[in-house]
Amino acid sequence: MDGFLLIDKAGGMTSHDVVAMARKRLDIRKVGHAGTLDPMATGVLVLGVGIATRLLTYITDGKKGYEATIFLGKSTHTDDKDGDLTFTAGPDVVTNISDEQIKVELNKFIGEFKQRPSSVSAIKIDGKTAHARVRAGESVEIAERDVSIYELVIKEIRHLPNAIEVDILVTCSAGTYIRAIARDLGAVLKTGGHLTYLRRTMVSPFVIDQCKQIKDADLIPIGAVVEKLFPIRKLELSQSKEISFGRVIEQNSSEGVFAALDNQGNFVALLENKLQGSQIVAAPILVKGSG
Repeated sequence: MDGFLLIDKAGGMTSHDVVAMARKRLDIRKVGHAGTLDPMATGVLVLGVGIATRLLTYITDGKKGYEATIFLGKSTHTDDKDGDLTFTAGPDVVTNISDEQIKVELNKFIGEFKQRPSSVSAIKIDGKTAHARVRAGESVEIAERDVSIYELVIKEIRHLPNAIEVDILVTCSAGTYIRAIARDLGAVLKTGGHLTYLRRTMVSPFVIDQCKQIKDADLIPIGAVVEKLFPIRKLELSQSKEISFGRVIEQNSSEGVFAALDNQGNFVALLENKLQGSQIVAAPILVKGSG
């Protein structure tokens, strides 16, 4: 049983909860996910089943899309609504913030920059997740990392009593934390900031309209997915047999990693052109059935 499940994760559960539900439903242990979603967050969660778990890294590294609501006026220790309150801005501070100030500061996030992830994240520090360390009472400071925001659209700005809500759409690189945008916007405006809503709408090449609840999701064959991720090479039967034994075949015209399918469109292997002796050959780096 190999393939992918496209899940619209509900709020209030962890990504691991969804994996556990898939394992129970499919009666298989080998299930993983491409990119953690916080319990508060909803939306696209890609699961790999069987050998597809070894292809998840190619999905995790792709572009992400989000809908989010930033709340200006308060900060929390998790940078979202589930955290403990750590700061509240004075009413005069929030009242004096204009829409133009918010737009100017949010536009500064577009492009490549260094971002400090939220201390309550799935990033591992010495083998233990940052959020687990924080919950254990430790003080965690994660090093900045390079991220890219390709698009940031402000949908609406709402001025409330002693607070401002900002709805945004974000397209970004893997590893970008939307909570950190809320935190950093609140810091520069001196209002404090956190997220009250987060929905992942894309894990490239998949979008939210393709996703279903875990009980309704169908297993998508690997062959139908790798066509969206890699250049494709169709193999003859003899070539498929060679690859199944871990042997090489003649080189491919594509550079880098490419997917090999049989004549029925079934996934056979991931291949890569490599120098072997005095010639370049297509060598398997992952073969279906290899576990």
